Amino acid sequence: MILRIGARGSALSQAQAALVVGALQGRVEATVVTFRTTGDRLSSVGAEISGKGIFTKEIDEALLDGRVDLGVHSLKDLPSEMPDGLVLSAVPVREDPRDVLLSGSGHPLALLPPGSRIGTASPRRRAQLLASRPDCPVSDARGNVDTRIRRLREGRWEAIVLARAGLARLGRLDEVTEVFEEDRMLPAIGQGALALVTRAEDGETRRIVAALDDVQAHSESDAERELLRHLEAGCRAPLAGRARVSGEELRLTARVFSRDGDRILEARGEGSARNPREVGRRVAEELLQRGAGLLISEARAE
Repeated sequence: MILRIGARGSALSQAQAALVVGALQGRVEATVVTFRTTGDRLSSVGAEISGKGIFTKEIDEALLDGRVDLGVHSLKDLPSEMPDGLVLSAVPVREDPRDVLLSGSGHPLALLPPGSRIGTASPRRRAQLLASRPDCPVSDARGNVDTRIRRLREGRWEAIVLARAGLARLGRLDEVTEVFEEDRMLPAIGQGALALVTRAEDGETRRIVAALDDVQAHSESDAERELLRHLEAGCRAPLAGRARVSGEELRLTARVFSRDGDRILEARGEGSARNPREVGRRVAEELLQRGAGLLISEARAE
């Protein structure tokens, strides 16, 4: 059997697929099939990125019609509801999910001069940056990691914010100026985690990739994704969430922001690591009681 792995064509997606191929060595022969997704096409022309599953749809379709056996994604790109016939079969060991700053001057966020332009396409990062540095304008930074870093070096912005995990997988951590602790910038849902998606009926592939599943990472991801699902928050919502497993216990911290960072709602919950979705639901319900639905609706309308 040759396991056909579907992945996007970006350098990061190919690096992630290569990690999975390497982890499967000795278990099965694998080959990577590359796809250009709707999200890739929109990103290449600088269009706004929104909508469910725009970075996964084409690979999902290839899975369902049998052209590939396994889809490898950044877990944060998965829609909160899996398409019929597909399952999240494994979540490998999670990379550090924190955000990082890259600045042209080498200055951390606190020392950037007033008026410094910061690039990010994430409403979550935008809100947290403005909450910390309202004197620094934040503008859209689209494109893949290479494109954003190149534009930073060309002077389009004084700084950009990226996920540490992506830079680690690309071997580019030496370009990081500052790592944000989670009390300053809470990560995105699923950030740092990989998602291995298979057909629900494909028992053989599910058995093979189960060997790559990390129980802790999977439990954390389930809690965070249930939070996302229960809030009905899409990719444009300024939502952050981070679950942590310690022994048999799971703790989840979540925040919802106004787009300008002026309003921040936070909720925390804990429970059994064996029932992560229940923790995610409870935290989501607390946020909704505090008015998170209004902030999410306002973000959608902008």
